Amino acid sequence: MKNYFDLTGRVALITGGSSGLGVQFAKALANQGADIALCARRMNRLEEVKKEIEAIGSKCYIHKCDVTHPDEIAATVKDTAEHYGKIDILINDAGLAIFDAATDITNENWKKMMDTNLNQVYFFSREAAKYMIPAHYGRIINLGSIHSTVSMTGFHLSAYGTTKGGVLMLTKSLANEWAKTGVTVNAIGPAYFSTEMTSSALDSDEGKKLIKTYCPMGRVGNPGELDTAIIYFASEFSSYTTGQLLQIDGGWTTI
Repeated sequence: MKNYFDLTGRVALITGGSSGLGVQFAKALANQGADIALCARRMNRLEEVKKEIEAIGSKCYIHKCDVTHPDEIAATVKDTAEHYGKIDILINDAGLAIFDAATDITNENWKKMMDTNLNQVYFFSREAAKYMIPAHYGRIINLGSIHSTVSMTGFHLSAYGTTKGGVLMLTKSLANEWAKTGVTVNAIGPAYFSTEMTSSALDSDEGKKLIKTYCPMGRVGNPGELDTAIIYFASEFSSYTTGQLLQIDGGWTTI
């Protein structure tokens, strides 16, 4: 029996790897045989996740990185490539959610959103591509959102939606530019999943009402429901798929 999604021998670098979806993605790829590199600001959390990945049976390299600093991004990618000898897969998962009204958001928070959700996706992709393109192989997977394509009445999405819409067009643009290099660039567009960043908002009365109103399935996403999309995009058998945004949203974008 052929395992189309065997990632044995592949190396995956995952940003935002100390919590939430980043940890889920790391475990999903490790369970398919990939060796993992994780970066985030909190080294104590990375150490804990490293042990969990190694318990699965995969190698795990960790690196401290503030994704709002391009020099730290370049160092993280360089050190990871030197540690493993290559980078096959990049998952740009690090993110931030600030839902201030357009007239209220500060200049500082607007810039922080752009740096964390959009600019770093470009910088990580650029640095990783310097290793992927000469190797004629690479899989870049960006974390978009349902708000890459739709807004939402009664919710302040000017900053967040701008960054996620930017991620979508960056994904398409890089996919087009690198289409003949062996490097694919895709994105997933989740609806709301309960994570360290979102749980308090989703558990509120307003959050529950929002899910009931906008999501046809009437619920948030469950742990693991993004994993198979990540594994597909990370595999060699997604070689003819590039520049795509896969919405995983309980039907949210159908309405």
